[in-house]
Amino acid sequence: MNQLRQVTFRRAPLFGGDVSRVFDHFFGSDIAAPTTSAESAWAPRVDIREEAGRFLILADVPGVDLADIEIQMDKNVLSIKGERKAFTSEAEGKFSRVERVAGAFKRSFTLPESADADGITASGRHGVLEIAIPKKAESAPRRIAINAAG
Repeated sequence: MNQLRQVTFRRAPLFGGDVSRVFDHFFGSDIAAPTTSAESAWAPRVDIREEAGRFLILADVPGVDLADIEIQMDKNVLSIKGERKAFTSEAEGKFSRVERVAGAFKRSFTLPESADADGITASGRHGVLEIAIPKKAESAPRRIAINAAG
């Protein structure tokens, strides 16, 4: 007796954005789609710390000339712009692997109202840019006297 069986196939679920996250986790974010010219190819990593009298931003900018970094403050938004030049020395041979990203970058940070924009200072050494943002002096509450007429 010849019996026919009906076999059904189910489609595997699609992963969507999860697949790209898995690749990014194992291989780094370099596999992501190329960025447009309006986007940064890379951005320096930063640490932001609040101290008693100031905020401190430490940005890793190895290979970037500090004189070429532009820092601006506009409406409580601090922007850091710069560029790391690509290495193009053919005289010493060709690279067999290139992992360091070159190109322009821009980072922006919204500062709290307590930040004093007029007192911001910046310095750098050993590939770390340090931006110090002092806090405004806090106004103490004051008691207002009531004048009684009459």
